[in-house]
Amino acid sequence: MYAIIENGGKQYKMEEGKKVRLEKFDGVEGDEVKLENVLAVNTGEATLIGSPYVSGAYINGKVVAQGRNKKITVFKYKRRKDYKVKKGHRQPFTELLVEKIIVEA
Repeated sequence: MYAIIENGGKQYKMEEGKKVRLEKFDGVEGDEVKLENVLAVNTGEATLIGSPYVSGAYINGKVVAQGRNKKITVFKYKRRKDYKVKKGHRQPFTELLVEKIIVEA
């Protein structure tokens, strides 16, 4: 069984017992989370597709960690114009352990 959810303008595939890194949201380690933006659910026998969300479907999870990804370097350059800009960026994330995918009929 798996579900496709929407978080931070991106779509993620969630499976029970797996860890997923989502866009950062409020919560400390150990908090219980309920995600309701479920776009599709595959139960093994049938696939439910929402318009835009599947009604009665949600995901229970637990926040495992809050952190930041590896640094990426953003370098802008225009030749012959003496223009160079170097910046770094670390995207914050929330790591979530998917405990249960629930579909209420």
